[in-house]
Amino acid sequence: MPLDHGPHQRIVLASGNVGKLAELRELFAGSGIELVAQSALGVSEVEETGLSFVENAILKARHAARATGLPALADDSGLCVDALDGAPGLTSARYAGRHGDSAANIDKLLEALRAVPDAQRDAHFICVLALMRHADDPAPLLAEGRWHGRILRAPRGERGFGYDPVFFDPQQACSAAELDPALKNRVSHRGRALAALRGQLGAGADAGPGWP
Repeated sequence: MPLDHGPHQRIVLASGNVGKLAELRELFAGSGIELVAQSALGVSEVEETGLSFVENAILKARHAARATGLPALADDSGLCVDALDGAPGLTSARYAGRHGDSAANIDKLLEALRAVPDAQRDAHFICVLALMRHADDPAPLLAEGRWHGRILRAPRGERGFGYDPVFFDPQQACSAAELDPALKNRVSHRGRALAALRGQLGAGADAGPGWP
């Protein structure tokens, strides 16, 4: 089932994360795509058994596409800290044990880095997007974005979600949680991944996507 070029293309987002949904809807604004959360369609989360962000993104997209019959977009993302050998990585959302407990995740991260000097607190966010026509699509479109920075010693800012309050962007001289949302959408890992995906689709800002 190809994506059509009309103004009302529906794609299911294979995530229940309200922060991701809000960011991706903003990033898709003007594209002619209606992004629908899988939870709104009665689709449950799938177990993330992959060993990489790519594998998990494909797992999630395939699950949502199979359950709804719609094209599906999945985002698998996380925070990788150099001093922790890439942790929390794939387990970013459940680093402290409970899925989505951002405050506990941040507390555990800051404790793990307590003795690490500022010069060695480099980290990056990574986002992999997988877009599938249908559940059996043999060639899903994949795009990756990375956002480099370092981990602060205490949270700063009230915007964003997840690890944003402790992720410092040296180019913007502030934390991700202090960034204006529109600017964050341009510089973030998710924004960069979506820009790469839209490049593959050959979509302009005011046109629905064509799919090679």
